[in-house]
Amino acid sequence: MEDSRKERLMLVITTLAGIACFLQNFFGGWEFWMPPVIAVVAIILWGIHLTLSMDKHSRCYLYFSFSAFLCFYHGIHDTSLFEVSVAFILFMATYSMMDSAAMMNIVLAEYSVVMVIQFVLHHIIGDLVLDGFTVMKFIFHIGTVFAFYMLTRFNIAGRISERVKLEKWRGSVKANDQDIEDFLSNISHELRTPVNVISGMTAILQKDGESDQLTAVKSACMRLSHQIEDIQDYTELKRGELVMDEENYMCISLVNDVVANFNAIDRSRDLELIVDLDPKTPAMLKGDIRKLHKLFRHLLENAVKFTRHGGIYIKLSAVTQEYGVNLIVEITDTGIGMTRADMSRVTKGMYQANKKRNRSTGGIGIGLPIVYGFVHQMGGFVKIESERKKGTTVHLSIPQKIVDPSPCLAVDKDSFGDIVFYLREEKYKIPRIREFYKAMAVNLARGLKVRLYSASDKKELDHLRADLNVTHIFTGQEEYEAEKEMLNYIASEGTVVTVNADPGYAPAPENGVIVLTKPLYGFPVVRILNGEKLTDGAATDISPKPYFNGVRALIVDDEPMNLVVAEGLFREYGMITDTAESGQQSIEKYENGDYDVIFMDHMMPEMDGVEAMKHLKFIADGSFRHPVFIALTANALSGAKEMFIKEGFDGFIAKPVDIGEFERVMKSVLPESMISYEGRAE
Repeated sequence: MEDSRKERLMLVITTLAGIACFLQNFFGGWEFWMPPVIAVVAIILWGIHLTLSMDKHSRCYLYFSFSAFLCFYHGIHDTSLFEVSVAFILFMATYSMMDSAAMMNIVLAEYSVVMVIQFVLHHIIGDLVLDGFTVMKFIFHIGTVFAFYMLTRFNIAGRISERVKLEKWRGSVKANDQDIEDFLSNISHELRTPVNVISGMTAILQKDGESDQLTAVKSACMRLSHQIEDIQDYTELKRGELVMDEENYMCISLVNDVVANFNAIDRSRDLELIVDLDPKTPAMLKGDIRKLHKLFRHLLENAVKFTRHGGIYIKLSAVTQEYGVNLIVEITDTGIGMTRADMSRVTKGMYQANKKRNRSTGGIGIGLPIVYGFVHQMGGFVKIESERKKGTTVHLSIPQKIVDPSPCLAVDKDSFGDIVFYLREEKYKIPRIREFYKAMAVNLARGLKVRLYSASDKKELDHLRADLNVTHIFTGQEEYEAEKEMLNYIASEGTVVTVNADPGYAPAPENGVIVLTKPLYGFPVVRILNGEKLTDGAATDISPKPYFNGVRALIVDDEPMNLVVAEGLFREYGMITDTAESGQQSIEKYENGDYDVIFMDHMMPEMDGVEAMKHLKFIADGSFRHPVFIALTANALSGAKEMFIKEGFDGFIAKPVDIGEFERVMKSVLPESMISYEGRAE
């Protein structure tokens, strides 16, 4: 029985005992002032119970004290000689639920005192005849109470013993769980180093030429790296040690990263991706961008795993709140769906829809629990709607702070007229994909406040061109192939024709048609409407690749292969590199040289990265030098970045190195004079 139910039951029985005393007082002609006292105390106890104004044990001791008072009051009257035993047995039975041997001792002592009082009362009155029958009744009553006392003590001792055993077992299980979590966390950390080496060496080899083998190695390495991160995230969630790392980010950058992530996932099923970004979403928000990336990765990977035909629809918007906005994310797929039982399991730990050994979906089964954990830690909520064989929709609402409230997408309305969305509806075998595209186009036009029209065949397109000032036509690869001559002619007359096509598709270069690589979404559309020039379907690049020509970098790591990888990566950005295999060696090199930036590993023998950084800073301050210190480490647990920045580092990059993250960190810590966009110096 739950503690709250036990407490309520004890108070109910005590109240009933008070009512019994109240009635017995009335019919027996006992003290006239006692019923109001009983009523007032009972009301006070119920008030304390309902308001929870005291802790649980204090409340129960109050109930116990009131019950002891009632038993004593009942027992000191000469009419209660034999009934008093029944009252004390009920008293013991009720409060034995507290598992307190001391309480039972108090009840037995009170019973003994009351029985003595009864003997004295009846001796004074002179109505007690101690014949054999009366003596046997006394022995029976007293013996029953004592026997019941012994039984309650025995049961209490047994329950306490079982509780102690249970607590020991729980402690053992918790310790085992902690050992397993420590093991997973440690092994995940250790695995990041060889994964970083393999990933980096593969990237270096790919510079000499792409090959299917190298691409497969890189893909497998990336998958393993993500699974290592998942294990770390899962263990941190289980321990309650997850830390948020908030920073400013652009909503467009987040969406572009989501699109790039989808393109990196296995596309063998030829799924459509439709991204519906509300243009009114604030341009820049503040939150944990790394965890947002992981949320999208898990949800996209799940959607791709369980969707054989059709596609995935992502809708991103923001709802204004006092603290900023709730970032609303909806990811819908046309996959196999989930049952109610499936949905109820995803919040209860490790979950995988198909646990058979011959499953083809892959994964280690902790994606959705991580999603739930991250969103709840951010102060948001998750909702899943699904129907078997009809797909799944995952809703996320995540509080974020506003940095730049201006719309993330905007157009110059003077640079274009009417827009036509030309798609043949019959080409979609799954009707929901057509609905997704229409919803994306309508929401984009409504948010940008532009005039958008749809055409599903050549005849409709001709009518719209005749009646309107059509300056832009957006169409698909199939539509373009079917009406290539017409669309090429329209493009030659000055209308901007944009074809959303599969990767690698290229029409004749002289026809002036713009090709956008799938998926089609708001950002590239806005760039085209604003008259920007796009090359090779590159719609997602916001800024050119940065270079750090001539920047002198010292790389400190006790793993030689990590040094090889880092040197190969940094030289691609025009940096001049030097290496040190220990903290002490880095100090010696810095005393004899000069560096603009120092990349420091964390876990090194003899002198770790934090200690070495502080020594180097002391030397630099003494010689009026100011190098930038960046932690380059496999310690990627949540809160690691915050810890390194607090210790004195200027930046943090986790291994394996993510190129986008590397570029962002370098641009944020280096002065503008060390950054260029003109290419790498040889």
